[in-house]
Amino acid sequence: MKKETAVQLLQDKKFVQLKNELGEMNPADIAVLVEEMDELDEFGERELTLLYRILPKELAAEVFTFMDSRMQMVLINAFSDKELRDVIDELYLDDTVDIIEEMPANVVSRILRNTDPGTRKQINQLLNYPKDSAGSVMTTEFVYLNKGLTVKEAFDQIRKVGLVKETVYTCYVTENRKLLGVVTVLDMLVADYDTHIADIMETNVISVNTHDDQETAAQMLSKYDLAAIPVVDGDSRLVGILTFDDAMDVIRDEDTEDIEKMAAMLPSDKPYMKTSVFKIWKQRIPWLMLLMISATFTGMILTKFEDALSVVPALTIFIPMLMDTGGNSGSQASVTIIRGLSLGEIHFRDIFKIMWKELRVGILCAVTVSAVVFGKVMLIDQKGVTIAIVVSLTMFCVVVTSKLVGCTMPMLAKKIGFDPAVMASPFITTVVDTISLLVYFAIATRFIAEL
Repeated sequence: MKKETAVQLLQDKKFVQLKNELGEMNPADIAVLVEEMDELDEFGERELTLLYRILPKELAAEVFTFMDSRMQMVLINAFSDKELRDVIDELYLDDTVDIIEEMPANVVSRILRNTDPGTRKQINQLLNYPKDSAGSVMTTEFVYLNKGLTVKEAFDQIRKVGLVKETVYTCYVTENRKLLGVVTVLDMLVADYDTHIADIMETNVISVNTHDDQETAAQMLSKYDLAAIPVVDGDSRLVGILTFDDAMDVIRDEDTEDIEKMAAMLPSDKPYMKTSVFKIWKQRIPWLMLLMISATFTGMILTKFEDALSVVPALTIFIPMLMDTGGNSGSQASVTIIRGLSLGEIHFRDIFKIMWKELRVGILCAVTVSAVVFGKVMLIDQKGVTIAIVVSLTMFCVVVTSKLVGCTMPMLAKKIGFDPAVMASPFITTVVDTISLLVYFAIATRFIAEL
């Protein structure tokens, strides 16, 4: 449905037709439609509330989870206490926690006030887990079984509680809340009804701790090809599960954060179009200032070798090419290593193997680029053999050095507790620029008499 059509149906009060058409759409698509309608002048908070109230109860709750925090807050403020309770009752617990984390204190208080004591306790427990931990993104709505149950009794239990659980395909076997094993619905479907769960459950269970990093937990889910992974506390008691859809959100957010850091920006928690100009300025200016200060080293080097440049002005025209090539070489290595660290494919113990590999790659790249540069200086720039040797030799050293710097700095940053993503293009480029100039003038001063 087009946004203009939906707005027109609202204005014409053709609510039944609008309800029927929306009922055939996916909840995520409805949320996108509402966002597009919000851009129209004739769609305001009143229309948003009216549209939401047209939706069937269960569909409305699903759409609510896909809306951005601003629209959610508009609706919450418009809801009566009963409407708010109805929405909260339809949401999975982890979705409720995600919404609460985006809301101001007065809205949070109202949400908690309209939840039952048991749910409120679970919400507060999830909110108390460290930020970015597995406990903070897990859901407590899962199916758990006793190992003494038969398959028939297990299915009876699933039928009773399954509708309010986030997933029923994988069930968790516990005893006094201790995680003993897992059993899938497929395992039970192919077993006899009188078979005991203890006889078909998998006891080699892969799990994460509530305080483990959420990115680590999400990567384990992907690594072992699981639909959900159990989350246990320090006493191996099952307290929740991390589902695949939540893991995808975690990986998306972590990748976005890494990309922003690699571009020399502080991470943002909002989409670009929803972020104010002032907020974007605050995210970008710290790194710009830091890089500007660090770039003063480049100016200092140029000043120191000003006499050499005045003797042989031709040296100046090759500085941008050397610095850009060095920066690109370092960035290629750093981005590869950062990605490997992020995926858990590379560890600090591999540093010498990586340096040896990048050294060989660097030499191959350096030989190729240096040969091309030598020909360029001789044939295109027509600057003579000596200058061609100086520039091509510098290029060789810069490319090899840049590869080594680019591969080691992210690993060292990871080792001392920094995010390796900050060692990406802008920072590496600044370091390599300094190295490039030092190498260039060191080689050039050796040949200065012949130049």
